[in-house]
Amino acid sequence: MAMYTRLARGAYLASEHTQGPWDPAAQHMGPVTALIVHELAQTAPRPGLELSRLVVDVFGPVPVGELEITTDVARDGKRVQCLTASVASGGREHVRASAWRVRTAETPPTPVSGPPAPVPPPSEEHARSWLGSGFGYGRALDWRFVTGGPMEVGPATVWGRLTVPLVEGEEITPLERLAAFADSGNGISFAVGFDTHVFVNVDLTISLFRAPASEWICMDARTVLGPSGRGLTRSTLYDEGGEVGTATQTLFVAPR
Repeated sequence: MAMYTRLARGAYLASEHTQGPWDPAAQHMGPVTALIVHELAQTAPRPGLELSRLVVDVFGPVPVGELEITTDVARDGKRVQCLTASVASGGREHVRASAWRVRTAETPPTPVSGPPAPVPPPSEEHARSWLGSGFGYGRALDWRFVTGGPMEVGPATVWGRLTVPLVEGEEITPLERLAAFADSGNGISFAVGFDTHVFVNVDLTISLFRAPASEWICMDARTVLGPSGRGLTRSTLYDEGGEVGTATQTLFVAPR
């Protein structure tokens, strides 16, 4: 079973693989973000332009059910292009996104660090923790922790890959794989416990200086909390060839 089944152009049905940790009737934003990228790829495509930045604003929980995604071109140009997307269900908008595409050209790359470590072998302990977590998204990915752990408070570095299709019968791209994983930064590096606090992100910003090109994506994530109910997660993103960009999330934090 895939995360989504296409019903029509821009219309999808979500499966249990999209469930988030807070409410089984609400989706994790990872699959939603990947689906936005999937739809944007079909919006005014132009050879030589690549997605370099994606900002996702979350207005409310996205239900596990039928979704409608609409996209548009906000600014068109030969060298840069700005796209927009909206995710709704039952006539209610839940998510709004904007994306920049930038033209490709030969530039001298700046040396950056390689992956923090090779993909580690499976850990039965980590697998049990996630598989017993009770939410579909957690079970739909293969998680390999380099530092930290699935239920440990503090920073973490983890490799992940989707083990189910994003859209039934449609090939998934490395960029969609990265988008599906990038929203997990606050979930793997949480600063307070799941049992004592709620900490949900109201946005996600992905910035890329090169396109990802592998099945496995790595995230080195750290979360900091302020004294007044807000937090920030900053993640460095890698593919198997090295660093590709960053992801940031603004958090709403409250005691249960």
